Amino acid sequence: MNLYSTNNKDLKVSIREGILKSLPADKGLYMPENIPQLEKDFIESIENYSFQEIAFKVAQNFFSNSIDSDTLGTITEDAINFHAPLIKVENNISILELFHGPTLAFKDFGARFMARIMNHYWKNENKKLNILVATSGDTGGAVAAGFSGMENINVTILYPKGKVSNLQEAQLTKWGGNIIALEVEGNFDDCQSLVKEAFIDPEINKKLNLSSANSINIARLIPQTFYYFEAFKQNKSKSKTSFVVPSGNFGNLTAGILAKKMGLPIHKMIAATNANDVFSKYIKQGKYKPTKAISTLSNAMDIGNPSNFARIMDIYSSTWNDVKNNILSYSFNDQDTISQIIQTHKEHGYVLDPHTAVGYLAARNYLKSHEENLILLSTAHPVKFAKEMKPHISFTIPYPAKIEEELNLVGHKQEISSNYSDFKAYLLTHLT
Repeated sequence: MNLYSTNNKDLKVSIREGILKSLPADKGLYMPENIPQLEKDFIESIENYSFQEIAFKVAQNFFSNSIDSDTLGTITEDAINFHAPLIKVENNISILELFHGPTLAFKDFGARFMARIMNHYWKNENKKLNILVATSGDTGGAVAAGFSGMENINVTILYPKGKVSNLQEAQLTKWGGNIIALEVEGNFDDCQSLVKEAFIDPEINKKLNLSSANSINIARLIPQTFYYFEAFKQNKSKSKTSFVVPSGNFGNLTAGILAKKMGLPIHKMIAATNANDVFSKYIKQGKYKPTKAISTLSNAMDIGNPSNFARIMDIYSSTWNDVKNNILSYSFNDQDTISQIIQTHKEHGYVLDPHTAVGYLAARNYLKSHEENLILLSTAHPVKFAKEMKPHISFTIPYPAKIEEELNLVGHKQEISSNYSDFKAYLLTHLT
């Protein structure tokens, strides 16, 4: 399969090159030249397949020409080795729990699969691949866990100082070795800007082999389509079904759109956002105006200029009517979020993390005027935000045993400014 740039459809590369380079030289994002169509028989008989078999079936449509079947099967089985249960919470709302992986966040699916794909593509190169990652929370830990110990790959993670939870910081700084954590004086958008600027810097690219593990890399989006199919398999309701997605950089939502384009019968995609509501405003007004991100309780969604907006525009040919006919979006503030966490626990005994709570608010808002089945993607275990939630709740958050151990691990990190010249100097000094 070939990929093209969202800025120039004539700029085409192989899927191997697109994944390893991550970003086109023209500052666009890579997209599949053709979105594969899965057989109708597979969709209709999906209950007969395991999660790993579903993932392999979907992956084959993208990688069959560049990775042999046995190797791809091994990669898929190793990466997708934990479950994603669909939990019915109330009438018409079920939650797909995507936090049963090693770092308790949905990013584990994309990061583990991508790490193994990239390691396969790079294994015969006699030089280092340097991966740059900006994170607003969960991506850093998942990518670190996925790539830790890979001999020919270094990972540099940039995260905003004071804007990730204690557990998130522990999970992305505990590794050392081939994992480098940089604490940036700024917000997520500053981190993302540093990464993007490095990718188009001729001097950096002459001296370093750069790639990215953010959702700007298509290798992150492909495995995120897997669990949409798995959710459909587990869904007992045969009525019209839509997906609710807590959204920050919009990679997860874009993966759902790809799954729909591949043949999954999704009615609507519903983007749930916090006070960083640039996409919600676009859906309502037809005008996209990136803003400076503001801090919220659902910090992984604190993004004022979502990268994957470019992919959404590409899929729908930049036609606002097509976008809003397929995607709805709602935004909510922190007080709304806290109230929903308390209410859901009181009524159903279910503990939401702040991001899933934003999604729950969107689900209930949507159901005020629609009668259908909703599947809400739960992106992180609530324990990842225990400290942030504690002042607002009176109940106990479930606490996996391994968390205490992680919080006590020594962090390996270095502070850096949000000035690009400082970041560039760091890369040239430490990675060349």
